[in-house]
Amino acid sequence: MVTKTFEDTVPSAPELTDYDRAHIKLYARLLDAAADGAAWEEIAAVLFGIDAARQPERARHVHDAHLARARWVASSGYKDLLHRPV
Repeated sequence: MVTKTFEDTVPSAPELTDYDRAHIKLYARLLDAAADGAAWEEIAAVLFGIDAARQPERARHVHDAHLARARWVASSGYKDLLHRPV
């Protein structure tokens, strides 16, 4: 599953954004991969289509930024889904 429409940097808003809503499945896949102990390089390749050997800084940034946002959504941002579901 390569997500073709993603930004290198995710929103930092204190509420769920349209970007977050559009990427809920990606966030779930990121959380699952991290929980399974997958290497960030593999996650960047599979989910974002970024080769970490060729673009290590970008791959790491995209992975880390999206994983952090996914964790935020899972810990508190999900509450906004109750008011306006995906």
